[in-house]
Amino acid sequence: MARRMSSTGLNRASIWEAGVFAVAMLSLTACAVFSGDEEPAGTASKGGSKPSASATAKRGPTYGAPSEWTEPKRWAVLPRNQRVDTHGNKVDWPQSTDGAEAMLVAANSTAVEGDRTSVDVQLGIYESYISQTDHSEVNAEKIELAAIQTVKQLRTKMGLAAGSDLPAGAYVRSQVIGFKVIEESPGEVSAWLLARATTKSGEMDKEKGSYTRSLGAAVWEDGDWKLSTAATRTALQQVSGQEKPPIAAPGDEAFNTGGWTAIREAS
Repeated sequence: MARRMSSTGLNRASIWEAGVFAVAMLSLTACAVFSGDEEPAGTASKGGSKPSASATAKRGPTYGAPSEWTEPKRWAVLPRNQRVDTHGNKVDWPQSTDGAEAMLVAANSTAVEGDRTSVDVQLGIYESYISQTDHSEVNAEKIELAAIQTVKQLRTKMGLAAGSDLPAGAYVRSQVIGFKVIEESPGEVSAWLLARATTKSGEMDKEKGSYTRSLGAAVWEDGDWKLSTAATRTALQQVSGQEKPPIAAPGDEAFNTGGWTAIREAS
């Protein structure tokens, strides 16, 4: 017989299931934060206005992987980085489309667990991957405040005291598992990113997950690929009016019909 979860456990699990999306997708919507749009990714715009840049990320709350495996038609072994910077992030990618994709994967594959907070993760992304044209004290503060606010909301809903640690064994992770190139050139690459976000609310709790689709854009700057507000806005224009690829995991036939490329780990 399946173990019956208490109402407290159910509430905590549902909170984390909802919270994982906001935390994991914050790096994907940094450019929207810079422009003053701090609406959580995937939410509807208020007042019937047009969706914002941060709404280009979408999750599939009811998606379930099919029981039968369909081999992905497209696989990519993305290149390795040349070094790790002082923030512990992978940098120095080759100037190629695959190099840009590798940076986008690295920048958007995150883990908040142990003593590594979402503030640490997001400020690290800002320092390592955001274009220098978007660097300013104001933008750094926006990133930090957005991350702090997300943590505060999670703590409040979980009934934790302000400033307290998250439960032992809890984590929030996001891993990019596929991509679809939109436009590519030697200096700029845009693509759809498919990621799996997972969360665990404590050592004895079951891991929960959801899939997300988002827009990524990279520019070649000072010998490396970077995320930029300008490139993101260009990417939004490129996909305007187009059908978005379906949210479907590798092994689902819809993954192939949607034009996704699966990512194979380099040996």
